[in-house]
Parts: sequence; C-alpha cells; structure tokens
Amino acid sequence: MADDVRVSDRLTIPAAELSWRFSRSSGPGGQGVNTTDSRVELSWDLAGSELLPAALRERAVGQLGGRLVNGVLTITASEHRSQLRNREAAAARLAALVGAAIAPPPRQRRPTKPSRGSVERRIGAKKRRAQIKRDRRADPD
Repeated sequence: MADDVRVSDRLTIPAAELSWRFSRSSGPGGQGVNTTDSRVELSWDLAGSELLPAALRERAVGQLGGRLVNGVLTITASEHRSQLRNREAAAARLAALVGAAIAPPPRQRRPTKPSRGSVERRIGAKKRRAQIKRDRRADPD
C-alpha cells in the first residue's frame, strides 16, 4: 500500500498498475553514482488502465498525448542522491501530471466591452499627450 500514488481525494493509482525501474544516475552523488541505482523510472499504462472512467481517460490522453508512448506515461527522477527520495519525487510528479490532466478545463472567459468612462479617460489621456507633443514643436502648424 505504500507504493500507491495518491492523485486526489478520490483517485489513487494502485501499486499493481505501476512499474518501477532503477538504473545508475548521472546526477549528484559523487563516487556513489557509479555503484548505486538511484535513478528511478515510474511507468503507468494510462490508456490501458480501467481506474479512470472513459471520459477522464480520454481527457488525460488528450492532455498528455505528447508524453505518452503506446499509451504509457513514464516519469524519470534522478535529482536526489537516494533512490527513496527519487521514488518519492517520481510519484509526486506522476500525481501532479495526472491530476492536472484530468482536471476540468477552466470556464470560458466572456468578453466584455470597456466601460464608457474608461474609454473617455483613455481618449482624454491621448489628447493631452498629443497636445504636450504639439506644444514642443519648433514651428507651430
């Protein structure tokens, strides 16, 4: 249960659907980099998972389409020296990505007209600025 990834209050990806791979990292770690498998790859078959309802799965596949390879979302973490911290970072990144991908789109902005007062203030400021520039001219028109 510890390897489950909690995306939101209602959605938790079970450990059975996640695939972990470990390899040597090129990141921080000094000489230990050459001996420890601290780089983490976390994969989740988004397109094949039955965890999400069809509508949410379609939305997530549409949002993450560029990151998916054959429907599988892969997250790589190698910024920490320890494998455990990289595992936590990969799980947090997966949760954030999936949470953002399944979130409903924001409401459309309804365009509004500028108020009459704001239009008058803008035009008045333009006229004042134009008058200042006209007054600076050497030869009057």
